[in-house]
Amino acid sequence: MWSLALVTTLALSGALAETVNLCRDDTQHSFAIDYRDNQFLLDGMPFRYVSGSFHYFRAPRHYWRDRLRAMRAAGLNAVSTYVEWSLHEPERDQFNWSGDADIVEFLNIAQQEDLLVLLRPGPYICAERDMGGLPYWLLRDTPDMKLRTKDAYFLGNATSFLTKLFDKIQPFLRGNGGPIIMVQVENEYGSFNACDKEYLDILKNIFLDKIQNKALLYTTDGTSESMLRCGSIPGVYATVDFGSDINVTKAFESMRAIQPQGPLVNSEYYPGWLTHWGESFQRVKTNAVVKTLNDMLKMGASVNIYMFYGGTNFGLTSGANGGENEFKPQITSYDYDAPLTEAGDPTEKYFAIRNVISQYLPMPGIPFPIASPKGNYGPVLLEAISELFDDNNLFEVSRSTDYDPKTFEALSVNQGLVLYETKLPSTISDEYTLNATTKDRGLIYVNKQLYGILSRGDKKFTLSLKKSYGDHLRILVENQGRLNYGNEIRDHKGLSDANIDGVQLKLWNMTGYAFPDVSVLQGKGIIPVNNGTLTSGPVFLRGHFTVTGQPLDTFLDTTGWGKGMAFVNGHNLGRYWPTVGPQITLYVPAPYLRMGDNELILLEFEYVSLTRKMKFQSVPNLG
Repeated sequence: MWSLALVTTLALSGALAETVNLCRDDTQHSFAIDYRDNQFLLDGMPFRYVSGSFHYFRAPRHYWRDRLRAMRAAGLNAVSTYVEWSLHEPERDQFNWSGDADIVEFLNIAQQEDLLVLLRPGPYICAERDMGGLPYWLLRDTPDMKLRTKDAYFLGNATSFLTKLFDKIQPFLRGNGGPIIMVQVENEYGSFNACDKEYLDILKNIFLDKIQNKALLYTTDGTSESMLRCGSIPGVYATVDFGSDINVTKAFESMRAIQPQGPLVNSEYYPGWLTHWGESFQRVKTNAVVKTLNDMLKMGASVNIYMFYGGTNFGLTSGANGGENEFKPQITSYDYDAPLTEAGDPTEKYFAIRNVISQYLPMPGIPFPIASPKGNYGPVLLEAISELFDDNNLFEVSRSTDYDPKTFEALSVNQGLVLYETKLPSTISDEYTLNATTKDRGLIYVNKQLYGILSRGDKKFTLSLKKSYGDHLRILVENQGRLNYGNEIRDHKGLSDANIDGVQLKLWNMTGYAFPDVSVLQGKGIIPVNNGTLTSGPVFLRGHFTVTGQPLDTFLDTTGWGKGMAFVNGHNLGRYWPTVGPQITLYVPAPYLRMGDNELILLEFEYVSLTRKMKFQSVPNLG
């Protein structure tokens, strides 16, 4: 059936169109803006979305459908997800689109679960991920490149990645009958000091070339005038983001200042917040969240709740905040105090939000989620099986010698450790001071004996030592996550400015370690290692536990240990650091377990529990 409609619209490509008579097939898929009535049009009909953020890379793909269905049951009609460049291109021209990186399958499931999609492909995403989702090799191949600008190297690599991504998602664009109604250009660019308008315009044209008129392009920024001025792009719909602690009317007035007409949109509405190591777990009160949500929906706004399901920074993928004088790495959990917990369970906040949404949108009539049963698999005795500094180390990925210490990136080490070794000069005083900048945390050994720690986070860059300790200096540096937000995301890791009382140390041996596969430890026998402080270097420990019946989600309690990372059946659960907190337990998804025998491996850096045990319990402890 054909019909005539008179609307003022924003073409799906982002270009403004005149008020025209549109002749269209009612069955045609489209997403546009009616400027006359300040509303979206989905397939020609008035529409507004209440969306939730869920990043596919923060949950095993086994759980994607469950989390998406729980979101739909809350009344949401859309899901927002970032696309992480570093996940899909971990090394230059080496692409990964399978397993937990199978974004095509994620989009398929979203469509099957009756959710539209807001796609946020960056290329920079922040998301509290290492370097804001940018791949580390950008810093290796051109160390002085200017990220997020018209720098030819950055744009060339970003264009290559985006082209491959857009080729994959083409069938899922709304204009092609798919669920993707909006595609974000860059991400909160107004919070970045480059303010490179030429870069944004080039990026917009890259998006237009691939998206064409099949989805709506948009930007999102904070509500300040400077953020909106630098982050908005002519011909791209400008939206804002803010939390529950702000006056809604004033917040949307700032959007109106840059976007005079069109629907009101909060692209990131915060029901919780992120947490760093060493601080209290961040929470936002439910009453405040639902009040502000109701205020926005009452005004007719579209809203994306960031995060609706947070999930987990598995492996070593979490990022950090800070800058030149501050460094605050984020915890492994991305629970975010969201409506759905890290394990996907509904909270009081979930049902309160659902109640508000039900006053504005039709409920889908599907059962709302219930908390899943959890496994209590008890304590696991762990025995040492290998030292990191073994001569025949199985995790060595790089070895180099140079007069000056190289960065992780120059050594092709992404997320892991680098051991820097040198010989101290014979002319040092009997008592001397080691000065060094470690990015981010350095364990200091002299003649294979631990004497202290240098820490970027603690602003500790000096250590008093004695000549009698020996002359072989080792500094084991850990990357705790590259900065993901702000103006200093070009965050090279490693060691610099190492000197003894002002005299530079030269000629370094460097060994890089990475841990993609701990199965190489199979067959390793027990070795003698004392409990307590590890004075001669990190150790691997192994233990076994039994799962009877169908595996259930569980939580690994790291109480009593120092700092390290944990692996269950080869899956890297992430970093643990109970001596600093607030996170004490690591989330273990059931798909990582198996019936019968299971294996737990630790790489412990600093302190072995006196009990030599960790336990799997049914409740989380995030502090």
